[in-house]
Amino acid sequence: MAKDILIRGFDNSTHSELGKKAEQMGVSINSIVKDAVEQWLDKKAPTPHVHDLLIYSDEKSIESFLKSLDRMTNETEWFRSYAIPPKHSTEKTLSKLDWFNGTIKPYKPHGKDGSKYCNKIIQNIVKSSEKKPLCCVDFVITDIAEHSFSHAMELERTYDMTRLPGLMFCPYKASDLSKSDITDMIELFLMHDRIFVLKNDEIYKLNITKESIHKIFLN
Repeated sequence: MAKDILIRGFDNSTHSELGKKAEQMGVSINSIVKDAVEQWLDKKAPTPHVHDLLIYSDEKSIESFLKSLDRMTNETEWFRSYAIPPKHSTEKTLSKLDWFNGTIKPYKPHGKDGSKYCNKIIQNIVKSSEKKPLCCVDFVITDIAEHSFSHAMELERTYDMTRLPGLMFCPYKASDLSKSDITDMIELFLMHDRIFVLKNDEIYKLNITKESIHKIFLN
């Protein structure tokens, strides 16, 4: 049985251009869209193992991101979860949104056993997910970076080598990044798949590529 699909953001200009292409090819717009969807389904990986970096300057920006992320993942297969320090500014928001809190008590991410503690949080989230792909926001890494950027880097390296199926978001305050060594900052950028800068209700994607000096004078 055929189904109708509503495509948001498909404006008149795009529809008109697609209509012209369809007429030239002697096919319908429906055929082109159906073919594109089928090709996407064929190429889609079973579950992504994505490791993303979030850079935010204030609580308003991260709150806006979380609410948008909640809307996008509502009534989907994603296991929405988080880890968070006590009395964090976003804890109330995530609790109201009914996301799973994987944080283990007592809260002990610092010191010599900090890495073991963080691993226990990850295992707690994985166990509770019941094999669903994760959509996880880790605010514990924010707290760790504020106290010890080197410890945060150590945990990032470990996770990057043993990624979980799904989306892992690592939020960092811009003020903490500005205090770090430039070498560590670049390494942090490169070990993440994507870098997003959050400003109020807007999201900017930051691209980092290694370049040679002669490219400065080209284009």
